[in-house]
Amino acid sequence: MPRRRLIYVPFWATYVFLYTPIVVLVVMSFNSGKSPYVFQGVSLKWYGELAADATVRQGLVNTLIVAAGTTVLSTVLGTLLAVGMARHTRSRLLDALGLLPAVLPDLVLAIGLLVFYSTVRMTLGLHSVILAHTVFGMAFVAAVVRTRLTHADTSLEEASRDLGASPLTTFTRITLPTLAPGIAAGALLAFTLSIDEFVIAFFTAAPTEPTLPIVIYSMVRFGVTPEINALATILLAVSFTVVIVAQRMTRLTESLS
Repeated sequence: MPRRRLIYVPFWATYVFLYTPIVVLVVMSFNSGKSPYVFQGVSLKWYGELAADATVRQGLVNTLIVAAGTTVLSTVLGTLLAVGMARHTRSRLLDALGLLPAVLPDLVLAIGLLVFYSTVRMTLGLHSVILAHTVFGMAFVAAVVRTRLTHADTSLEEASRDLGASPLTTFTRITLPTLAPGIAAGALLAFTLSIDEFVIAFFTAAPTEPTLPIVIYSMVRFGVTPEINALATILLAVSFTVVIVAQRMTRLTESLS
């Protein structure tokens, strides 16, 4: 029995190593003192100062605009890509190409997109970040939706076509409702990835329109402060919430299969 318990030691040690810095960051965001390393008391003043910072507010607005646009485009294109790969193609090469942006290193994808924008002489701004995030966002949506398609019952679609329904009617009345949990989970995942993404946004955003991760990077260069800890805590809470909701919806998708 003791030997079996020893097996779990590396497991829990890994979790402690991964999550201890996050716990410290959250705790220090409520520090009343200015030092990011010495806890002097509980206070919410850094959250108040964060709300009063115009640069942070603008970065948050830019991030929400980018995340919303990315979510819409990624959900639509990713869903269509998943349906196309699952229903109309049987090529492993096309499947790999469709999901390739999800596994490419961010730096490679960012440089490639920047070169493309320069080649077509596209000006940088929030629109360029939205398009860049959509490139990898739709791949993640496609992966989630395709999982749902794999377990979906195709007999309903066949019955709809046999009864004279058009392909568009079958898609809107049968396929989409069946895929709804997977589409929602994919959309939440795309939203979370867009909010937290830094490398691609750093290469494709205009200097006058930074997203929130870029604002955080510019603040961290001058040292970690409790204000940064507060901002990171808020982003952490949003990310955890969205990821948990997406996981629950994915489980719902699997249970309905």
